[in-house]
Amino acid sequence: MFALYEDAGKFHAGRVLSEAESSLQVELESGKRVKVKAAHVLLRFEKPHPAELLREAQAVAQTIELDLAWEFAPEEEFGFADLARDYFSAQATQVQQAGALLRLFEAPHYFRRAGKGRFRKAPAEVVQQALAAIEKKKQVQAQIEAWAAELVAGACPEPVRAQLFRILFKPDKNAPEYKAVVEASRAAQEAPLALLQRAGAIASPYQFHWQRFLFDYFPRGTGFAPMAAPAIRDELPVAPVQAFSVDDSSTTEIDDALSVQGLGSGTVTLGIHIAAPGLALAPGSPLDQVARQRLSTVYMPGHKITMLPDEVVQTYTLMEGRDCPAVSLYLRIDEASLAIQASETRLERVPIRANLRHDQLDAFLDEAWLTSADGASAHDVPEPARHLHGELAFLFRLAQHLKAAREVVRGKPETFNRPDYSFRLPDATGEPTGHETVEITVRRRGAPLDLMVSEAMILANSTWGQWLAELGVPAIYRSQASLAPGVKVRMGTKALPHAGIGVKCYAWSTSPLRRYTDLVNQWQIIACARHGRTAALAAPFKPKDAELFSVISAFDAAYSAYNGYQAGMERFWTLRHLQQQGVRELEATVFKEGLARADTLPLVLPVLGAADLPRGSRVRLRLGDIDLITLDVAGTVIQRLDAPPADAGTAEEEEDDTAVAGPIAIAVDVDEAPEAPAAEAAAD
Repeated sequence: MFALYEDAGKFHAGRVLSEAESSLQVELESGKRVKVKAAHVLLRFEKPHPAELLREAQAVAQTIELDLAWEFAPEEEFGFADLARDYFSAQATQVQQAGALLRLFEAPHYFRRAGKGRFRKAPAEVVQQALAAIEKKKQVQAQIEAWAAELVAGACPEPVRAQLFRILFKPDKNAPEYKAVVEASRAAQEAPLALLQRAGAIASPYQFHWQRFLFDYFPRGTGFAPMAAPAIRDELPVAPVQAFSVDDSSTTEIDDALSVQGLGSGTVTLGIHIAAPGLALAPGSPLDQVARQRLSTVYMPGHKITMLPDEVVQTYTLMEGRDCPAVSLYLRIDEASLAIQASETRLERVPIRANLRHDQLDAFLDEAWLTSADGASAHDVPEPARHLHGELAFLFRLAQHLKAAREVVRGKPETFNRPDYSFRLPDATGEPTGHETVEITVRRRGAPLDLMVSEAMILANSTWGQWLAELGVPAIYRSQASLAPGVKVRMGTKALPHAGIGVKCYAWSTSPLRRYTDLVNQWQIIACARHGRTAALAAPFKPKDAELFSVISAFDAAYSAYNGYQAGMERFWTLRHLQQQGVRELEATVFKEGLARADTLPLVLPVLGAADLPRGSRVRLRLGDIDLITLDVAGTVIQRLDAPPADAGTAEEEEDDTAVAGPIAIAVDVDEAPEAPAAEAAAD
């Protein structure tokens, strides 16, 4: 005696070894013995053999026309054997009965299951809807197959091209365009990204990276709706200073400027002047909503996406030759000891004497000139910096003093083991295309001008942060608990120490045209300047304000993403530089197992042949092929240039967290199981 039974939606048949009141012991074809509930047994038979019965039943099932079977089926509930007798004959064989069971089971759009081996036919309108869905699905599948065939043949269908970035990074896995790419990848046995490149879906590596970034963060484009810069209504006094800014030539959002008064008097007043859009832009205003949505300016070689419209930026930027609205921090400093005696914040208009540029002056403003008594070599220094020798010399001395004081708090000196690099696209006339010539130059970290500005901004951010805390006005702070490995910089609303910088607290406040956190903090500082001890009542953001935490969360995510994109595009242009200059070999320093950093370019790459070399080893590398889509290049050690320094394993090194480009992580999974058959899917 054999039995056919159902278990978890599958049919099995085997020899009945024994039978109890409510169960049977069945031996399957594999020899495995199972206990089957009697209620699960659908058919008992003497012959044919179970495997043969299932095989013949499958063949019989395919001969049953579902439309005809549906017509034969009664309106009330029925069993599969009943349908077999109605469809075939009153003496339907057990193979025919089993065939009817399989056919009923695989056609849920015609027949609903009503129990073990029991069914009820679906209403006519449901059947028609299901059949229409099946037909539509067949048409979609035909379209998927046609698109897949085009991709395999090396052509990209326009619907796939239009959905390229969604397919690769945020796919709807039920979309036909996505399924076509998966099917083509399987058929061609080729990775999806390589397949799409070959099919011409990615016409330009630069555009691939640019459009992907826009897809993720600027899906509506980078332009602004027409917006006028609101006027500052305050009657602001004009400061009795002549301030100057220090930025790169490409900088248009000039947030900060400096002034020095009282040289030679024994007490010097340092002015740190910050552009004041916060005097005009109100929280919740349309411009604030724009800034809050973007959260920061996005920088990349040859291009940027500003946080605020250019017309607004030009209204508040600290441009030379104008009296510019500013939030000014004045610090009274002993000229001899450089001790800070007092500080004061004012809202005013500041005359901007000059906009100095790093890239034009760094080569001239060296330590020798800045420490000379009268700037004897001033004839080499371009105007207007030449006539600012006294102010610049004081700022340089003060910056060295402030840095040394911070290093005492840090517990160790700051080191600049790696240079900063500047990227320039001299022939770019607008948004880059990726074909421009790129120039990469070194800007020494800690160069005098850079040191002056950075120390002044640290001083302003820490002084204002402490002042806000003393007045009980909440702000957005950056803090770091210690310099121990793995302790990261965090953002929050508490004035906590920043161990990495070496200050009691640190509130970003000096770039309100470029960073939304600084604009938020400027609103709070303005309230303090206007209201003093009662500022907490008047400030836009109150203690434990949920809005502040929302800003922190959004800014943290956006700023990390923007910095990641900037790093990726700097790597793109570095690889383009290698191609343009025909560089096939370069010198590098091993800094981690299997990784090396180029000595004269901002490039980290994996290397073969460096596994046994200690950190600090200098090597010559032969470069492999460059892939501008994955931003990947590898090197092979061809020569060891010198022995590593004795302290290579212990010397302080800034975090080596530069990402090494590799295959792009895409969301196309060609290993996913194929979708269910059309009829089954339509009935779900």
